[in-house]
Amino acid sequence: MNKTALNLIAISVFLMTMSVLLGPAINLPPAVPAIAVLTLLGIATLDSFRFEGKGGTLVLGLLANLSPEHRDRVVRHEAGHFLVAYLLEIPITGYTLSPWEAFQQGKPGVGGVSFSDAELASQLEEGKLSAQLFDRYCAVWMAGGVGETLVYGNAEGGADDLQKLRSIWTEQLGRTLKECATKERSAALQARTLIKQNWSAYEALVAAMAERNSVSYCYDIIKQNG
Repeated sequence: MNKTALNLIAISVFLMTMSVLLGPAINLPPAVPAIAVLTLLGIATLDSFRFEGKGGTLVLGLLANLSPEHRDRVVRHEAGHFLVAYLLEIPITGYTLSPWEAFQQGKPGVGGVSFSDAELASQLEEGKLSAQLFDRYCAVWMAGGVGETLVYGNAEGGADDLQKLRSIWTEQLGRTLKECATKERSAALQARTLIKQNWSAYEALVAAMAERNSVSYCYDIIKQNG
């Protein structure tokens, strides 16, 4: 069972527990939490076997998006990816800031910045990945978590970014996860340096992306504040 379905089940257990504890105090009919829990469990089961976790991801994304801090974390995370990709000359093709936006654009996953990675894919297919190109992408993948950490002191997102880096490192390059930790730290340091050196552009980009401005508009904002 995927992580999203497990999250829905965890929410169901929490709701049932709270209803048992608080239901009598607020005169909550027993049928209400029971129906809610059964509904969530049904969604989790259907989503896991029929929709490969996409439905649950949408539900959890909509719930998380109710938090102003979460919304700010997301845009700062994606702005980190966007800015570092721009500075390292990796073309950006688009971005989304929620699972729902990604779904509307016909994209899988929870959203994020999309890159033109034809050169990376070509080199991986040929088995001739250049160290320079890989280093650039590593910095971009780590930049989202760095953007969050610079403001909030920690990162809640970035698991998928780390998975991309580690997958190439271990499966394509045949290196160990222990060695990968060093690569992650150096890439994060590079991303951190680039964001801090271009902080005005980063803050302007965060504001532009929060307003869902176009990629070309965001490019101009970076240039104007660089």
